[in-house]
Amino acid sequence: MGKYELAFKKSVAKDLRAFPAKNVHRILKCFEMLALNPRPPGCEKLSGQERYRLRQGVHRIVYEIQDDRLKVIVVKVGYRRGVYRTER
Repeated sequence: MGKYELAFKKSVAKDLRAFPAKNVHRILKCFEMLALNPRPPGCEKLSGQERYRLRQGVHRIVYEIQDDRLKVIVVKVGYRRGVYRTER
């Protein structure tokens, strides 16, 4: 398995600005790990969607995997309570 390309929705940068710097640093490390293994231990497929979720403390990273293109698209980053509400 090769290294996956990372892509981000424009809203992800806005999402990250709301978090403290130490949390952003940990989330960015998770992004790097997703490029190497898009289905790490602890990730879960979201029901009814072709998206996955990864926990990072109280934050959740919601992303899509395109295996045919070796691409991971980060869709949303947010607190655990609100990250699932607006995305469909």
